[in-house]
Amino acid sequence: MTFRLRGRRLYATVAVLAVLAGSGTWAAVAADDPPAVHREDRAFTMPESADGGSGGEKAAAGDSVRIDASFFTAGGTGPRPAVLLGHGFGGSKESVREQAEQLARDGYAVLTWSARGFGTSTGKIGLNDPDREVSDVRRLIDWLATRPEVRLDGKGDPRVGVAGASYGGAIALLAAGYDKRVDAIAPQITYWNLADALFPNGVFKKLWAGMFFSTGSVGAVGADGGSGSGAAGGGGTQEGTGGSGAGTGGSGRSASGGEAGESAESTGSAARNAADGCGRFEPQLCEMYERIAVSGRPDAAARELLEARSPVAVADRIKVPTLIMQGRTDSLFPLGQADALYKALRKNGAPVSVDWLAGGHDGGDRESGRVANRTKAWFDHYLKGDANADTGPAFRVSRGGAVDSTNGAARLRGASADGYPGLANDPRPVRLTGREQRFSNPAGASPPSISTVPGVGALNSLSGMGAGFSLDSPGQYAGFQSRPLAEPLRVTGAPTARVRLRATTDEAVIFAKVYDIGPNGNSRPVLPAGLAEPYRITGAKAGKSVELRLPAIDHEFAAGHRLRLVLSSTDLAYASPAEPATYTASLDGDGVLNVPTAPEVKSAAAPLPAWTWALPVAGAVIAVLLLLVGRRRFAAHAPDPDLADVPLQITGLTKRYAKSADRYAVQDLSFRVEKGQVLGLLGPNGAGKTTTLRMLMGLIGPDAGEIRVFGHAIRPGAPVLSRVGAFVEGAGFLPHLSGRANLDLYWRATGRPAEDAHVEEALEIAGLGDALERAVRTYSQGMRQRLAIAQAMLGLPDLLILDEPTNGLDPPQIREMRDVMIRYAAGGRTVIVSSHLLAEVEQTCTHLVVMDRGRLVQAGPVAEIVGTGDTLLVGVTDGTPLSDVLLEKVAALPGVATADRADEGLLVTLDGTTSVPELLPELLRLEIPVARIGPHRRLEDAFLTMIGGDR
Repeated sequence: MTFRLRGRRLYATVAVLAVLAGSGTWAAVAADDPPAVHREDRAFTMPESADGGSGGEKAAAGDSVRIDASFFTAGGTGPRPAVLLGHGFGGSKESVREQAEQLARDGYAVLTWSARGFGTSTGKIGLNDPDREVSDVRRLIDWLATRPEVRLDGKGDPRVGVAGASYGGAIALLAAGYDKRVDAIAPQITYWNLADALFPNGVFKKLWAGMFFSTGSVGAVGADGGSGSGAAGGGGTQEGTGGSGAGTGGSGRSASGGEAGESAESTGSAARNAADGCGRFEPQLCEMYERIAVSGRPDAAARELLEARSPVAVADRIKVPTLIMQGRTDSLFPLGQADALYKALRKNGAPVSVDWLAGGHDGGDRESGRVANRTKAWFDHYLKGDANADTGPAFRVSRGGAVDSTNGAARLRGASADGYPGLANDPRPVRLTGREQRFSNPAGASPPSISTVPGVGALNSLSGMGAGFSLDSPGQYAGFQSRPLAEPLRVTGAPTARVRLRATTDEAVIFAKVYDIGPNGNSRPVLPAGLAEPYRITGAKAGKSVELRLPAIDHEFAAGHRLRLVLSSTDLAYASPAEPATYTASLDGDGVLNVPTAPEVKSAAAPLPAWTWALPVAGAVIAVLLLLVGRRRFAAHAPDPDLADVPLQITGLTKRYAKSADRYAVQDLSFRVEKGQVLGLLGPNGAGKTTTLRMLMGLIGPDAGEIRVFGHAIRPGAPVLSRVGAFVEGAGFLPHLSGRANLDLYWRATGRPAEDAHVEEALEIAGLGDALERAVRTYSQGMRQRLAIAQAMLGLPDLLILDEPTNGLDPPQIREMRDVMIRYAAGGRTVIVSSHLLAEVEQTCTHLVVMDRGRLVQAGPVAEIVGTGDTLLVGVTDGTPLSDVLLEKVAALPGVATADRADEGLLVTLDGTTSVPELLPELLRLEIPVARIGPHRRLEDAFLTMIGGDR
């Protein structure tokens, strides 16, 4: 049956098909709706402390605490791994409800709860007291082991992971340290040692501590876990994913009832706690804070109390897979906390990955979507046992990219490495200058300098764009500055410097920080992440040399910018001495700022504007159309299965000069190249080498003969050309773009998938290093050549063609290019190189094809072609010069024309009547210690002989 649709009937049919296709699409979408999430609310009764009773319903009302929790599942009834999600300080179980529901849809049984003193849970805040909050988590794990929805590893042992941000992240770490049933954790923007976080180097972090305790005061915590002040305002600690968990069951309650009664109970509990002046905090924590806040300096008892409630207290017990996610803009829990955590876990042998987020407690992009996806992948791998789940790189950092012109939003791009670099990797010295300087600590430490302002959230993130709050009060700081940088400098880690400080008082408090100073004198200095490192220095009156470790950052200082080390006497976020004093500071030692770098951390290419790839693609399409329309088409020949593993076979290849019937650029050329060979294509100018290469790449067609690559005949646009990489007659690059951006632009123009590019492998072979991130206009000729080679190697082609790759290179660069070609072929691939540098060809190539006037002169292994001369080199074992008498005896041997000394031994010229097998016994009879014997002729000699050396 034949259908003929014309005019309106054709359009109507298309419309109907479109509607039907649309209907099918909607049906498919409807069928893929995510499963409904079932939520079960429960109230758990816990003992007031772990040693205060067994807990449960029989505990006395005054000795028990009620923990409000929710249990989420979705789809199916079979057992699955469990995840405990904890909330941030000032939050509640409702803060993590969205993440809990998503994890439930992803196949987990998820338990959330409001920690003591938050939400509608009763009890007092113990800052993750092992006998209280941590004990609650362990009992929650007990309860999970009784649920039929939860997979068990053994009796009473559920398969369980714990995730959480800030306060919840710490409970995740503590749960892993105190309960061996925890199988994997994903803590986020949290602390390792709370004493170090709040009392860094013996200086009291007064603003953050004040926010903690104001959040825990009466009325600061609502039923939804929100907080008008405190941690929530500093970037929203209650908003993070994850947390900790453990617990035993109490009474159950459905989601539909009891909220009003619980809110009333919570309010009553808060009112009762107000009577003792501690709000919702345990009295000993309240007393500690008041003591430190009044004195302005921490004491040993405070440190001991906070350390006992920190993960550092169980450092040797945390041995489970851990995904550490820490914020780069975080003056509360800076990157140093994550670094200490990483070192402890690696010492324990635990699998660890580190992810530095763009945001933190001081604001910025917390990357909630990406963090949630990576946490899920981490649990998929370590809880579900999914070997295909990609847990991501060992180290990743989010860096600022370009601004999206469509909405003005800053775009992030990731940089990663196969290992965590730490905070002191590959330090580079930056010399500082500056005379000895005097500055003062004013009475009452007021007005203070400002590094960051805890509590104002995302506004602090503007410091990266030169619009933050950073300010140093005149007369209250000393500054030491570098010269303008000759090239960009990416600092990843904690810089260090040595200074000498003297004070009019025996004790001094200073705040060290590094600014980014632009080339324009009117531009505002940038304090990366708004971070300063405090130091309390004793014995300062007599003068003291101090090694400063500055805040850990990931920041690029642009070329032409300066680094400025600033020592300030005050800081808004910290407690400074109230007594006035004068400080004198100078550079000590060699006067350098040692800045850590991480060159192995490679950034993903920044997205390019659409026109940068659209125009080349459009040009490529037009060129292809012109090629197809303007030139005759070659009929495609069927692949030859016998040549499927042969990189190249040329048979009878012929190409006449334009408008000539009897003058040939290439005539009847035939040769074959095998895998793993480095083939040198040699010949004088006009030999037809470049014409042959252009036909090999399908740029021009032959007049006769054929070229087969892996059994496929070459023609313009042949699919097999995707297995060929080429660098012929130079490569053009956009000078204002970086090397990586140029490569990305080129690959996009090919229209092939990004994952097929194998950019990193090609770059490793080419050996460009850090130069890849610089603009191409700054490259030397050698670097441009290597970038061109890297471009040719994109996709790791099985056949690589290079035309004069060493043009314009100096001897060291030529040697590097030689190594590039040898390394590439060592992987089982094939390289064809055309060059006039015969000495380099002799050292690089395994095989040769010599052409002259378009014809093949000779083809074969280099050793055979070079070794066809009549002069032999006889190497001796001990290197002892041979005597004149012995030389005369060798020269007198049958078939020997001459015998002369050489650096390696002896040069013997044969007269053509004898051979090496006949000569060797005679040399041994003369007691010459022969180590090796072989032809002694340079490739240049052989080449000139083959082409008629007088040309």
